[in-house]
Amino acid sequence: MSIAENRRARYDYHIEERFEAGMVLQGWEIKAVRAGQVQLTDGYVLIRDGELFLIGCRINPLRSASTHVHPEADRTKKVLMHKEEIRRLVGKVEQKGFTLVPLDLHYKGGRVKAEIALAKGKAQHDKRDTEKKKDWEREKGRLMRHKVSAKS
Repeated sequence: MSIAENRRARYDYHIEERFEAGMVLQGWEIKAVRAGQVQLTDGYVLIRDGELFLIGCRINPLRSASTHVHPEADRTKKVLMHKEEIRRLVGKVEQKGFTLVPLDLHYKGGRVKAEIALAKGKAQHDKRDTEKKKDWEREKGRLMRHKVSAKS
């Protein structure tokens, strides 16, 4: 079941590979995630000292959070993956133009998992091409529906 999706990532990047990873979250973050208070659009994954960290993922705290906890919405979250996978990612990210972006957060076995992608940035003309294709598909669907209803 999907919690939050980063649609902007598919628009801004060519997705090369996808990975599923766990996340280290605090109690108030889990409650806020269950309430749907997550935003991934500005998020990216950073590799530091052989570990992965999710930066820019905003989890807005609930008003009913505990009084002794001081929640920080933009806290850096640790991403959990096997060392071999991280080593492979480090090699690819060091290549020109590759980056790690979060695609979505979802539940798996009662735990929150992040789908991250190895991606390459799109040039402006690629974004325009993507937009044109999407518009054409939408228009084609409209024409087909109109054509079918005209025959009836």
